[in-house]
Amino acid sequence: MTPGGYLAFIFHAHLPYVRHPEYQQSLEEKWFFEALTECYIPLLRVFQGLAADHIDYAVTFSLSPTLLSMLEDPFLQERYATYLAGLQELARKEEARTAGDPLFSPLAAMYRERLDYAAYLFHEKYAKRLVNAFRELQDQGKVEIITSAATHGYLPLLAVQREAVYAQLVTGIDCYRQIFGTPPRGIWLPECAYDPVLEDILGELGLQYFVTATHGVLYASPRPKYGVYSPILTPGGLAAFGRDPETSHQVWSAKEGYPGDYFYREFYRDIGYDLEMEYIGEHLHPAYLRGNTGFKYYRITGPGEHKEVYNQRLALQKAWDHAANFKFNREKQLEYYGGVMDRPPLVVAPYDAELFGHWWFEGPQWLDYLCRMLHGQQFLQLITPGQYLDQGYTLQLSTPNISSWGDKGYHEVWLNARNDWLYRHLHHAAERMIEMATGHPRAEGAVKEALTQAARELLLAQSSDWPFIMTAGTMDRYAETRVSKHLLRFLALDRQIREEKIDLPWLRSIAAADNLFPELDYRVFQSLESTVPVEKGELEKAGSKRA
Repeated sequence: MTPGGYLAFIFHAHLPYVRHPEYQQSLEEKWFFEALTECYIPLLRVFQGLAADHIDYAVTFSLSPTLLSMLEDPFLQERYATYLAGLQELARKEEARTAGDPLFSPLAAMYRERLDYAAYLFHEKYAKRLVNAFRELQDQGKVEIITSAATHGYLPLLAVQREAVYAQLVTGIDCYRQIFGTPPRGIWLPECAYDPVLEDILGELGLQYFVTATHGVLYASPRPKYGVYSPILTPGGLAAFGRDPETSHQVWSAKEGYPGDYFYREFYRDIGYDLEMEYIGEHLHPAYLRGNTGFKYYRITGPGEHKEVYNQRLALQKAWDHAANFKFNREKQLEYYGGVMDRPPLVVAPYDAELFGHWWFEGPQWLDYLCRMLHGQQFLQLITPGQYLDQGYTLQLSTPNISSWGDKGYHEVWLNARNDWLYRHLHHAAERMIEMATGHPRAEGAVKEALTQAARELLLAQSSDWPFIMTAGTMDRYAETRVSKHLLRFLALDRQIREEKIDLPWLRSIAAADNLFPELDYRVFQSLESTVPVEKGELEKAGSKRA
């Protein structure tokens, strides 16, 4: 029986590469640890619970290559184990401190149970390799995992050198293949940033689809007959899935969407700020520096400073109500658009994965409720983009509009007066990397090590996270320091290669510190117009015409 329509959840999980072995504790590594504890593990728990209860569901997860690299890094696995053990110790202290209090004691017990489960999943079930949990769900046919560009580079602004775009995409695809054993069907273009100049490269790499902002499809040329409710086929042969604006606003908006409900947990009230330093200091990360611990005992309550104690039972009832409301609204959408389409409408709902559990504490439970409500339903069905394409609907050929999902919809977040200084250095470094890679088609020994690390440093400098942070003004000094460090290392390596004076101990020390993409081949930066022959098999990159 043909359904009334489909709903495609797409969760984009990405963090910048924040590995800092030079520090005993790193505030930036905590971003990764928080995401594991408060987002990825709770979502995995939801998905595994659905599978255990034989609930049929389908969602898509984008795991960025930098995130995958950190998940697979033994050093960060050990650091997370220490971090998690510290939170478990704090949870038991909190249970003792709140014992007998009818309001706070149940909350302390809730946090202790969640952390114990995280430790079980991390240590016992998956032996510190949470990537295996995602692979398991993909093998079950429940979760479709897609990739992203290597370090989440903002591709339209890197396209001054097409080789830089090629290197970002191929390295990301290759990282996916090495971990999951198969090529990805789809890709999350970093920040949903699209420009038609990407088409020939995207079309070369064997990908089937990507996601765009709403106006990327709505303003496509020619205008799409079905708007965002069916993907379009781009000149490169990929399907472009446009974001549905209604689902975005309903879930994403903290003021008008579900996460801002007054019964939900307040993110900005944490015992890391509330309790005496003598008690909480050793459990902060870094120690004795005020910050979030994840132990939050109050609900949003209202716009003012006054906050009532969080009541989990009432919050979960709200999550149920909001799941039912979301289902109702999607059904009405499908009824409306289904009446004017020759195929079941598709509602595409992409979100940052970190919204679920970290910013919106009840988000994973909301998703669990919704999947259970949809189980067995004929009218509204969950689907992945890959599954939708398998239905075989004819797609309209159209070129998406230049777009991103950033503020105002274009490139301004990543190119403005706060960060524009960065790009001339990135473009200069990319030009030098292309020359080096093209001029050394078969480097060996120390030269090969230096070229590989130069490519790695450039990829790290190209991350879209750094200009984003500079625009936000939150940790702009950190972002400036990171990008400057990678560019200065790149320039030093460039000089050493040209002068044939490679400082091997220094080179190996920085390679050990920033060790993502261990199989990286510097030749992904070779000139796309290069006539230097590379024998088949030497450069085994997905879809590469140079292989």
